Amino acid sequence: VQLMESGGGSVQAGGSLALSCAASGRHFSINAMGWYRQAPGKQRELVATITSGGDNTNYGDPVKGRFTISRGRAKNTMYLQMNNLKPEDTAVYYCKAEVFTVAAGEGDYWGQGTQVTVSS
Repeated sequence: VQLMESGGGSVQAGGSLALSCAASGRHFSINAMGWYRQAPGKQRELVATITSGGDNTNYGDPVKGRFTISRGRAKNTMYLQMNNLKPEDTAVYYCKAEVFTVAAGEGDYWGQGTQVTVSS
Protein backbone atom coordinates (compact mmCIF):
# COMPACT_ATOMS: atom_id res chain seq x y z
CA VAL A 1 0.00 0.00 0.00
CA GLN A 2 1.31 3.44 -0.92
CA LEU A 3 0.20 6.82 0.32
CA MET A 4 0.77 9.85 -1.84
CA GLU A 5 0.38 13.42 -0.66
CA SER A 6 -0.16 16.40 -2.95
CA GLY A 7 -1.03 20.07 -2.72
CA GLY A 8 1.88 21.49 -0.76
CA GLY A 9 3.55 24.71 -1.76
CA SER A 10 4.39 28.24 -0.71
CA VAL A 11 1.92 30.86 0.46
CA GLN A 12 1.96 34.13 2.36
CA ALA A 13 0.69 34.36 5.91
CA GLY A 14 -3.08 34.51 6.01
CA GLY A 15 -3.40 32.44 2.85
CA SER A 16 -4.83 28.97 2.29
CA LEU A 17 -3.65 25.63 0.96
CA ALA A 18 -5.34 22.28 0.52
CA LEU A 19 -3.54 18.96 0.87
CA SER A 20 -4.67 15.60 -0.47
CA CYS A 21 -3.64 12.06 0.37
CA ALA A 22 -4.53 9.03 -1.70
CA ALA A 23 -3.88 5.38 -0.88
CA SER A 24 -3.25 2.82 -3.59
CA GLY A 25 -2.52 -0.86 -3.67
CA ARG A 26 -4.31 -4.18 -3.67
CA HIS A 27 -6.43 -5.98 -1.12
CA PHE A 28 -6.45 -3.42 1.64
CA SER A 29 -8.83 -1.45 3.80
CA ILE A 30 -8.21 1.74 5.71
CA ASN A 31 -9.37 2.61 9.21
CA ALA A 32 -8.37 5.96 10.67
CA MET A 33 -6.19 8.46 8.82
CA GLY A 34 -4.32 11.52 9.91
CA TRP A 35 -2.02 14.38 9.04
CA TYR A 36 1.21 15.02 10.88
CA ARG A 37 3.92 17.61 10.34
CA GLN A 38 7.56 18.06 11.10
CA ALA A 39 9.39 21.37 11.09
CA PRO A 40 13.20 21.58 10.89
CA GLY A 41 14.77 20.72 14.23
CA LYS A 42 11.45 19.68 15.77
CA GLN A 43 9.67 16.43 16.44
CA ARG A 44 6.84 15.24 14.25
CA GLU A 45 3.53 16.45 15.67
CA LEU A 46 -0.15 15.70 15.22
CA VAL A 47 -2.09 17.99 12.93
CA ALA A 48 -5.42 16.18 12.69
CA THR A 49 -6.95 12.71 12.60
CA ILE A 50 -10.21 11.35 11.26
CA THR A 51 -12.02 8.05 11.71
CA SER A 52 -13.02 5.68 8.95
CA GLY A 53 -16.51 7.06 8.61
CA GLY A 54 -15.38 10.64 8.96
CA ASP A 55 -17.65 11.18 11.93
CA ASN A 56 -14.94 11.84 14.49
CA THR A 57 -12.06 14.25 14.09
CA ASN A 58 -9.28 15.44 16.34
CA TYR A 59 -7.02 18.45 15.91
CA GLY A 60 -3.75 19.58 17.40
CA ASP A 61 -4.11 22.75 19.44
CA PRO A 62 -2.02 24.93 17.07
CA VAL A 63 -4.38 24.33 14.14
CA LYS A 64 -7.80 24.24 15.79
CA GLY A 65 -10.24 26.56 14.11
CA ARG A 66 -8.01 27.03 11.04
CA PHE A 67 -7.60 23.53 9.54
CA THR A 68 -10.27 21.07 8.48
CA ILE A 69 -9.70 17.37 7.85
CA SER A 70 -12.06 15.27 5.73
CA ARG A 71 -12.32 11.90 3.98
CA GLY A 72 -13.30 11.27 0.42
CA ARG A 73 -16.27 9.12 -0.57
CA ALA A 74 -13.95 6.33 -1.63
CA LYS A 75 -12.51 6.27 1.93
CA ASN A 76 -9.00 5.81 0.57
CA THR A 77 -8.55 9.55 0.22
CA MET A 78 -8.13 12.28 2.79
CA TYR A 79 -7.93 16.04 2.63
CA LEU A 80 -6.67 18.90 4.76
CA GLN A 81 -7.96 22.40 4.17
CA MET A 82 -5.61 24.90 5.76
CA ASN A 83 -6.81 28.47 6.21
CA ASN A 84 -5.26 31.54 7.83
CA LEU A 85 -1.83 29.98 7.55
CA LYS A 86 0.95 31.24 9.78
CA PRO A 87 4.73 31.09 9.36
CA GLU A 88 4.84 28.56 12.21
CA ASP A 89 2.79 26.18 10.04
CA THR A 90 5.85 25.76 7.82
CA ALA A 91 6.77 22.07 7.85
CA VAL A 92 6.75 18.85 5.89
CA TYR A 93 3.24 17.43 6.13
CA TYR A 94 2.80 13.66 6.23
CA CYS A 95 -0.21 11.49 5.61
CA LYS A 96 -0.68 8.46 7.86
CA ALA A 97 -3.17 5.63 7.56
CA GLU A 98 -4.09 2.64 9.68
CA VAL A 99 -4.23 -0.06 7.05
CA PHE A 100 -5.30 -3.68 7.02
CA THR A 101 -3.89 -5.83 4.25
CA VAL A 102 -4.54 -9.48 3.59
CA ALA A 103 -0.82 -10.13 3.35
CA ALA A 104 0.44 -8.28 6.42
CA GLY A 105 -2.50 -7.61 8.71
CA GLU A 106 -2.82 -4.24 10.44
CA GLY A 107 -0.17 -1.57 10.33
CA ASP A 108 0.57 2.13 10.02
CA TYR A 109 1.59 3.48 6.64
CA TRP A 110 3.12 6.88 5.93
CA GLY A 111 3.38 9.02 2.83
CA GLN A 112 6.61 10.62 1.68
CA GLY A 113 5.58 14.09 2.82
CA THR A 114 4.82 17.38 1.11
CA GLN A 115 6.42 20.72 1.93
CA VAL A 116 4.31 23.64 3.13
CA THR A 117 6.06 26.98 3.43
CA VAL A 118 4.36 30.07 4.84
CA SER A 119 6.12 33.40 4.53
CA SER A 120 5.45 36.43 6.69
